Amino acid sequence: MIEQAIQNKREKNIKLLGNAYTLPALPFIIEEVNRVIEDPRASASNLGEVISKDQGLVTKILAVANSPLYGIPRRVSTIDFAIIILGFNHIKNIVVAFSLMDSIGGADSAMFDRKKFWLHSIMMATAAKRIADDLGYHVSGEAFTAGLLHDLGIPIVNKFFPKEYKQIVESVKEKGLTFKEAEIEALGLDHQEIGKLLVERWNLPAVLAEVVGCHHEPSLSNEHKILTSLVHVTDYMTSKLNIGEFLWDENYAFDPSVLTTLRLGNEEYFAAFINSYQHQFMEQLEILQAI
Repeated sequence: MIEQAIQNKREKNIKLLGNAYTLPALPFIIEEVNRVIEDPRASASNLGEVISKDQGLVTKILAVANSPLYGIPRRVSTIDFAIIILGFNHIKNIVVAFSLMDSIGGADSAMFDRKKFWLHSIMMATAAKRIADDLGYHVSGEAFTAGLLHDLGIPIVNKFFPKEYKQIVESVKEKGLTFKEAEIEALGLDHQEIGKLLVERWNLPAVLAEVVGCHHEPSLSNEHKILTSLVHVTDYMTSKLNIGEFLWDENYAFDPSVLTTLRLGNEEYFAAFINSYQHQFMEQLEILQAI
């Protein structure tokens, strides 16, 4: 009976989320940025002019460009310089990711702190890119986007299922359930599946859908195991180092399969690897908190 009730909730909520008028549409600025980037005559100034229409987006891009995790020796103070330093393709990834996150919206509630969610997401994006570069994996642009969007199912739950969101948080605190267990109990599906549904609705690359859908269990990833493992490792590291105090990552369950996938050695080596990033992560957090 319990399993059937959960299945019924799952089917009902998937149908609700699949409604064309329920989830947000792809932001228009993404189309404008793509149009400029695909023009072989376009300059950094042309792209900067489009991005500058959204000053909030400009602020976030400059924060990323000045991240200590990027290691750029000069201060980046203009959007045109950021485009030159970071390159058109990475700027595109940043614009897509930030614009999609903004389109989700969602206000603060008693149990959802939007700023902390943003801090965690941006921290994840910049850190995942840096770790991908440090480990020699040529997916750093995708790592940024995947890191930023990995938890996008959480604000969707808060926005469209506020009653269930409250139930989930209370079940974790009062019953000792994991967030995944509490999500399944309340909704029939978890934030990974909800995020994947949204990524697919936006017709984003399949790699992002897989990472968003498996970032807590990269061993279940099929075609994009390395990128999914990179996001999982970064998520675990932010939790282990207490970066950002993100509620949904408390008692984060580590999938040890990533040690083999990313060639990170044994657990002792991995512990040292995590600690080696503590100073950089803290510097990054301080910059983000000042935005």
